[in-house]
Amino acid sequence: MASQGIADRIPPQNEDAEKAALGAMLIDDTAIAVVRQFLEPEDFYSTFNKRIYEAIISLYSAGHKADLLTIKGELEKTGKLDEAGGIDYIAGLTHVVPSSANADYYALKVQECSLRRGLIQTAGIAGSKAYDETNDPRLLLEETQQRLFALSDTRRLFTYKKVGKIINATFTYLEGVFNTKAEYTGIPSGFDALDALTSGFQKAELIVIGARPGMGKTAIALTMASNISMGKKKTPAAFFSLEMSDQSLMLRIISAEAKIDSQKLRTGKFDSSDIPNIWAATDRIHQAPLYIVDMPHMTILDIQAMARMLRTQEKVEIIFIDYIGLIGSDNPKLARYELISEVSRSLKGLARELDIPIVALSQLRREAEKEKPNLSDIRESGSIEQDADMVMFINRDRELEKTAEEQAQAEGQVVQLILAKNRNGPVGTINLTFLKPFTKFAPYAGDKH
Repeated sequence: MASQGIADRIPPQNEDAEKAALGAMLIDDTAIAVVRQFLEPEDFYSTFNKRIYEAIISLYSAGHKADLLTIKGELEKTGKLDEAGGIDYIAGLTHVVPSSANADYYALKVQECSLRRGLIQTAGIAGSKAYDETNDPRLLLEETQQRLFALSDTRRLFTYKKVGKIINATFTYLEGVFNTKAEYTGIPSGFDALDALTSGFQKAELIVIGARPGMGKTAIALTMASNISMGKKKTPAAFFSLEMSDQSLMLRIISAEAKIDSQKLRTGKFDSSDIPNIWAATDRIHQAPLYIVDMPHMTILDIQAMARMLRTQEKVEIIFIDYIGLIGSDNPKLARYELISEVSRSLKGLARELDIPIVALSQLRREAEKEKPNLSDIRESGSIEQDADMVMFINRDRELEKTAEEQAQAEGQVVQLILAKNRNGPVGTINLTFLKPFTKFAPYAGDKH
């Protein structure tokens, strides 16, 4: 007997569960909110059931009661009563289940079948297009990824919790941080003055570091990533670079670790006496759980996919992204403001989903060069400021540079790191030293805190 082809098979469906979910909502209108968490109209396979659900949701959204008469009226108004099977079919749904007690179970079964159909459809489209050699496989892969993420995004459940459950988890957290006696509750940046204000980078938070071009955005993020992954705890970290190649970043890391002028490393004009330091630095770097993602044209979907993989496979605990303005979109119709807003919201959502801090760099508008940067300077999209839990700015205070004793020694430039927003703590300004030959930031020796 020949095996049945995919095209000949009946798509996954559960008409009994569809009827039961609708019946539960007709019996008890409080079940509507429960089912609504799980299902959209397109999740129903039966056209009858889909039209009835659309009518129920329309009435519910307008604040009206959904019963046989109001549903009939809603369907007549839209001319879809026949598409819903007629009044007798609708009335019969009230006899399918004895109560609304298992509404969530029925809805979940309907959702599972819908998800299976979505996966089959996505695989079918990808397979069909893959046979066509005129299609770029990389673009096809990106399109398929987008379809899969769209499927997963629609499956998020919105729910509520009694404070008793939340406080139990919170008490467990408090007990843990008290017993460990850790200096910071989050991941330390390696700069004590900053960590004293933030208590480290916290889980599920989006941290934005803004600066004008040439002020050291990449350098400070790379310094932090190195501090974190090469410190005592060797915390796994990832660095997404949309601007610089992985080799350029590696030369910077070696320069910083070996304390050899980065220009000499790039041109090969370092001394033979530097080689032991280079070997020692490369050995430390080799052992570090630091992962570089070098993709110049990444979209937010690419970043989400890679971040999930790094979190699952490499147990990465913090991600750095250089930088927001270079992240592309799969929707070419989006205006610049809308694109940045989408990226910002997605990064915040990703931080919460993975339960890790994400540090994203942002370029400030040119007008900010004349004065000390503030939150309005990152409003290429206002949502960056809104979505971020922390916002920091790199600033060079000319007076501080002139008067600092370290500056006179020409060893480093004194730079301010302004913590302008801290959703869960104080704000403030700290001083750092920028060691330009090594493109590295270091603590400011003269800082009192």
